[in-house]
Amino acid sequence: MTTHSVGIANLPNQRYKIVSEKGGTFTIMVCGESGLGKTTFINTLFQTTLKHVDPLQRRHLPLKKTVDIDLTRAILEEKNFKMRVNVIDTPGFGDNVNNNKAWQTLVDFIDDQHDSFMRQEQQPYRDTKFDLRVHVVLYFIKPTGHGLKPLDIETMKKISSRANLIPVIAKSDTLTMQELQIFKSRIRQVIEAQEIHIFTPPLDFDTTKDSTTEDENAMSTQDATAAEHARQLIEAMPFAIIGSTTKYDNGQGTQVVARKYPWGLVEVENDNHCDFRKLRSMLLRTYLLDLITTTQDLHYETYRRLRLESSNGTDDETNNGNGDSSMPLKAPARKLSHNPKYKEEENALKKYFTDQVKAEEQRFRQWEQNIVNERIRLNGDLEDIQTKVKKLEEQVRSLQLKKR
Repeated sequence: MTTHSVGIANLPNQRYKIVSEKGGTFTIMVCGESGLGKTTFINTLFQTTLKHVDPLQRRHLPLKKTVDIDLTRAILEEKNFKMRVNVIDTPGFGDNVNNNKAWQTLVDFIDDQHDSFMRQEQQPYRDTKFDLRVHVVLYFIKPTGHGLKPLDIETMKKISSRANLIPVIAKSDTLTMQELQIFKSRIRQVIEAQEIHIFTPPLDFDTTKDSTTEDENAMSTQDATAAEHARQLIEAMPFAIIGSTTKYDNGQGTQVVARKYPWGLVEVENDNHCDFRKLRSMLLRTYLLDLITTTQDLHYETYRRLRLESSNGTDDETNNGNGDSSMPLKAPARKLSHNPKYKEEENALKKYFTDQVKAEEQRFRQWEQNIVNERIRLNGDLEDIQTKVKKLEEQVRSLQLKKR
């Protein structure tokens, strides 16, 4: 151990510079019945209009028999850091009388993105990847006050084995505080009884070790603060949220985002009114990196392991240690390829790989032509040398004849 600085402590600064220049990608899926405020929540979360709400047009649309996948892309910039945000909405989910396997489209989409990323990793050139793996799924629960419906339970079980799942209670201002606490307790009991795996903040902070230096004391204090914040988030789950993009005067001269009622305002960013700030802290401010790394290290790696074990003929052992036996062992049938909203994505992928193949073929043809040209040049040089040798031989013969 040395007391002199050699520069290794500068590595975090170098990583910070790389990440700042590269930016980030975050894909969020919102799932739930129509009319629960999913679009409004997304616009409230990112404080901008990512998706337009047109309720009059929605009322005149025919009832959809299947669940659609609606993708919205945006680039958000904050303090010179750019984040590519992909918002995946699921219109039509739970809107029919018979919602048997309404979750299948969502599961197919998540599996399809894992499969697409795995295929791209197997290509010779992996510099450019189209990554739409879902980092978090927000499941909107209708504020009935009774409990979870069978459709909610089945959908959450399927999704939780494939992606980070966070349940939220939509339009929580329709319930009293007592009703909301009872509703939360019932949901937590069902989630525990059904063994539904939801994303929870890590609590592996070591706050008991002795600290001897000021830096260690500061780190210990930060760990304790982070652990307490994580406990508060876990205790608040499922999050009761309210969405609004309209600002009102709260009576103190301050404009706040809220919903206005004849009896007063329900403020979106007031912890006494809803859990919006806690959910935003989990999604964006505190545990965004955990959501991304968990998707890569846990959910994607689980999918990749099952697929590779299946291809190696170890199907009997693929479900050991995995709670959901419905995880795909074979490549998905790519059921979403007919969706016109994803034709552009599919065509872009095909064009990218086609261009790579054409570039390799062109490089090979150019290399082959260069060899032909080099051979022609060498043959020409050889003929010139042979001609000069013949001339020299003739000169030698003529000189020999003269000497005689």
